[in-house]
Amino acid sequence: MARIKIAVPANFNFSMNIPIRITDLNYGGHVGNDTVLSLIHEARAQFLQRYGYEEMEIAGFGLIMVDAGIEYKAELFHGDIVTAHVCAQNFTRMGLDFFYKLEKDNNGKQQVVALAKTGMVCFDYKAKKMAPLPAEVVTRLSV
Repeated sequence: MARIKIAVPANFNFSMNIPIRITDLNYGGHVGNDTVLSLIHEARAQFLQRYGYEEMEIAGFGLIMVDAGIEYKAELFHGDIVTAHVCAQNFTRMGLDFFYKLEKDNNGKQQVVALAKTGMVCFDYKAKKMAPLPAEVVTRLSV
């Protein structure tokens, strides 16, 4: 069976730490796949806030997710601190991709626990349709 392979960029221009809570664990005793998607959602929200945006307000429009891919590399447990790295790339007329690298400390070394990509399009929530991605967004997030 073919596996998803996420080709992340070499450089990320944003990172943040997220502690793993007991409520983030699944019945297997580690972070579940749904929580990893929540972690990258939080990282994306914080990344956008750095530029004065929110997912529902990005230069007059919102963003809506059209695809997501996650490549799991290692487990996360209660008490781990995840460093989430984020960058925006692959800008098109209607959207962009966000890339993520999640790492944790493993005996003094950073260990990659997941790589991810989410495809987002610019969305006019009032009109309920896609909208062109404003040039301002491309300029600001391309840093």
